[in-house]
Amino acid sequence: MFARRGFNGVGLREVADGAGLGKSSLFHHFRGKVHLYTEVVSNVFGRLEERLGPALNSERSASEKLEMWVESLIDELAEHPPTARLLLRGLVEDDDFLDPEDPDVAAVEQQIARLVLGFERILKEGIASGAFRSVSVPDATQTLIGATVYHFASGEFGEGLMGGPLFSAAAVRRRKQEVLAFLRHGFSAPEAETNAPTS
Repeated sequence: MFARRGFNGVGLREVADGAGLGKSSLFHHFRGKVHLYTEVVSNVFGRLEERLGPALNSERSASEKLEMWVESLIDELAEHPPTARLLLRGLVEDDDFLDPEDPDVAAVEQQIARLVLGFERILKEGIASGAFRSVSVPDATQTLIGATVYHFASGEFGEGLMGGPLFSAAAVRRRKQEVLAFLRHGFSAPEAETNAPTS
């Protein structure tokens, strides 16, 4: 519901009805709508952290880590269709209803920071090793969000643009290939491209 309609578009009565609970029973589990929302978002980020962790902790090269990280992210978004839209809403919608002093909100902010820092760490490692050109890390992060999260959140517009479903196995495979090719060419240091093996 939050993915489809955002925080303000969801009422606790319909959440309770959808879960087969009375509203008072729902309040037994959650203090209010903000607590429910942060729990949902925290679960999503928890899944992402678990999925992306192996790439971050790998002993592989920065290029291999980046590809592993991106493939894992795309797999997670493809396997849980509401995730991308929920993430995109969380990134772009007005969230004045969230109190940064609330421990639940602070915990979600820390999850977001860890995910972003993980991606940035791979980029910085690749730049330092000479595998990647000296890119703007914030711009690269924004580009990756657009190429992955936005793509799977784009709904009917995206399907119209792509000429078919976004979540079919073939479409997900093609998306991985396109994003990885884009990143390889966009991040590769000129020397790395010159020395790359040709097929």
